[in-house]
Amino acid sequence: MILASLVTEPVGVAHYLIVGAVLFIAGIVCMATKRNLLGVLMGVELVLNGANVNFIAIGSPYLRGDAASVGLDGQLMALFVIVLAAAEAAVALAIALNFYNTVHTIDVDAADQLRG
Repeated sequence: MILASLVTEPVGVAHYLIVGAVLFIAGIVCMATKRNLLGVLMGVELVLNGANVNFIAIGSPYLRGDAASVGLDGQLMALFVIVLAAAEAAVALAIALNFYNTVHTIDVDAADQLRG
């Protein structure tokens, strides 16, 4: 009964916003609970991917219902976030490797004595 109503209902912006919110919340929980630096970085990536889903959903004219316009605002914002995430991952992994060479662990609680 419930499955049949889900199949006949068209997918709209609200469905994508729910998926984006779930990804965002999963990323926040992952960043808050993980002690491993790589787990925290995965949480940051989940947050950025949740934001990307929301940008695409809000910017898409096909999801909003007015297919006459081009509406590339959401796609361009998502592309910017992807570039930002790639740069963030490269810098964060370099910091993680340097931290591991110094402290011999990637536990974020051991980072209380970092100095230049």
